Amino acid sequence: MFGLQPLLVVVVFAALVLVSGLKILREYERAVIFRLGRIVSHRGPGIIYVIPGIEKMLKVDLRTITMDIPSQDVITKDNVSVKVNAVLYFRVLDPNRAVVEVENYLFATSQLAQTTLRSVCGQGELDELLAERDKINARIQEILDAQTEPWGVKVVLVELKHIDLPESMQRAMARQAEAERERRGKVIAAEGEFQAAQRIADAARIIETHPTAIQLRYLQTLVEVATGNNSTTIFPVPIDLLAPFLQKSER
Repeated sequence: MFGLQPLLVVVVFAALVLVSGLKILREYERAVIFRLGRIVSHRGPGIIYVIPGIEKMLKVDLRTITMDIPSQDVITKDNVSVKVNAVLYFRVLDPNRAVVEVENYLFATSQLAQTTLRSVCGQGELDELLAERDKINARIQEILDAQTEPWGVKVVLVELKHIDLPESMQRAMARQAEAERERRGKVIAAEGEFQAAQRIADAARIIETHPTAIQLRYLQTLVEVATGNNSTTIFPVPIDLLAPFLQKSER
C-alpha cells in the first residue's frame, strides 16, 4: 500500500504537467512557439497544446492597434516652427516575424512613426501642411508601411490630428485672410459695377435704335411718381429738345 502512494503522486504530477500544456487562444490571438529555442509555426486560435518544458509560447494580438503619435516639433521648408501630432493605425500580419525580427514591434513602430512625421512635415511649406493633409498622410503611411513590412506589421492608416501654430503666425494668417476677403469684396463690387455699366450701355443702344422707347420710359416714370402721396409731379424733358439752345449758346 505504501508503495502505491509515490506512484500515485507521480501519476498525478504527470497529469498536471500534461494538462498545463493546454492553452486557449481567442479569435484575434496567435501563439508564437519556441521549441528548444527555435521558432516553429504559430498556432491558434482555439485550443492548442504547448509541450511543457520543451516549448514556450508568446501571445501576439492581431487586432488593429491605435497609437497616438506625440506632438513633434517641426520646422517647415519655409522656416516656420510648428507642433504636429497624428494617430497611427496598424496591425500584425505575421506573428513570427513580429517577434523574431524586432525586439518590441510596438515601441519600434512608435519611434519610427515619430521620426517619419518630423521628416515628411519638414519637407513641405506651411501652406502645403495645412491644405494638403491627405497627401501628407498618404506619404507617411507609404514610408512606414515599407519600413515595417519586414517586421510583419501592416500600417493601415495615418491621420494628422492637430497642427499647432505660434501665436504670431496665427495673427499673421488672420490678417492675410482678412485682406483676402477685402480683396474679394472689392473685386465682386467692381465686377457688379462693370456688369451694370454693360447693361446700361446695352439699354442706351436699344433706346438709340428705337426712339419711342424713351417715351415709354417717361410714362413709366410718371406712373412711379404718381403712386406716392405727394403733390409734386415731375415731367421729364428730353435732352434732345434742349440741344438746339445749347448749340446756340456755344456759338
